[in-house]
Amino acid sequence: MRIKLATPIVEMDGDEMTRIIWAMIKDKLIHPFIDLKLEYFDLGIKHRDDTDDAVTIEAAEAIKTHGVGVKCATITPNAARVKEYGLKKQWKSPNGTIRSILDGTVFRKPIILGNIPPAVRTWQEPIHIGRHAYGDIYKCVEEVIDGPATAELVITPESGEPRRVMIQDFKGGGVVMGMHNTEKSIRSFASSCINYALSEKIDIWFATKDTISKKYHGFFRDVFAEEVEKRKADIADAGISYRYMLIDDAVAQVMKSRGGMLWACTNYVGDVMSDMGASGFGSLGLMTSVLVSPDGKFEFEAAHGTVMRHYYEHLKGNPTSTNSVASIFAWTGAIAKRGEMDGVSGAVEFARRLEETVIKTIEGGVMTKDLMLIADPKVGKYALTEEFIDAVAANMRHV
Repeated sequence: MRIKLATPIVEMDGDEMTRIIWAMIKDKLIHPFIDLKLEYFDLGIKHRDDTDDAVTIEAAEAIKTHGVGVKCATITPNAARVKEYGLKKQWKSPNGTIRSILDGTVFRKPIILGNIPPAVRTWQEPIHIGRHAYGDIYKCVEEVIDGPATAELVITPESGEPRRVMIQDFKGGGVVMGMHNTEKSIRSFASSCINYALSEKIDIWFATKDTISKKYHGFFRDVFAEEVEKRKADIADAGISYRYMLIDDAVAQVMKSRGGMLWACTNYVGDVMSDMGASGFGSLGLMTSVLVSPDGKFEFEAAHGTVMRHYYEHLKGNPTSTNSVASIFAWTGAIAKRGEMDGVSGAVEFARRLEETVIKTIEGGVMTKDLMLIADPKVGKYALTEEFIDAVAANMRHV
């Protein structure tokens, strides 16, 4: 008898090879074992274009209503993609739109496998990356300076005189950029990080470059510290700690650590370091990603993209060996959270059983090509895309 979940999970379909994998996962690993109620949104690039991206906003609002969503990887189009798919324009990143609507923080965590050794020999436990998902370079304004010019930062209060700060007196060409963030967003980021660390029972690290950016990064430092102070009793009761340091020191300490902490990062640093962590622990295909809002809404997805190169091979009829692990874990994360929120322990147990089966399947020597190349001990052959999912399904039936 299949386990039943009555409250909807918001499902967001995606693009290219991950869309192909998404359907396989549902058909072979999810629906045969658990009865889900799904509210479906097609976030494939053509449908987003057809709806003028309204479907992305509708999906985010549905997550706000139901509390849990699961998302397939999607295309963020550049000029070449606009031409390839005949789009109206370069639509914004769906992930960015959803983050903004949910006011969420993105947490990424590597999946540890016994036969995929980390590139950094000291790493023994997952390094969780919490990425502040608002502002900074991602909402910057910028201009190229063609010749001699004066660039100023002008602050115009609702009342009072404007304040002007000289950026640079250009004697020739150059470039200038302005960034911002908001106190509300930084507080939400800090609060989400604290909640995540408490739920995972792991220490929190936070780092900026406040010795150079005394006001901008200093503001981040102070706001984060204020939110930590508010939760000092909860942090102490959980037996975890908060540590602030310079970003230079954080990078050095991470490389020497055994892992097992949440590294809370500003937006750009989180973007870069999450990919470093994924590669260091094996592959982007082994990295989970969850967007958490301050009011407890969750959106689970894989940390990688749409695997375009494999998709083109698939269209030619050629076999592919595409890693589906992170997409499977997106589904298990959403199902476990839905079960946890609804008090359905069987759903949580199913999700954990599927995760354990995926890990045991790989540790048993069945893996896709990207993992075969880094496995220790080595295996003699790799599994094709569907072969791997079929192997997991077969092992699930024998658990």
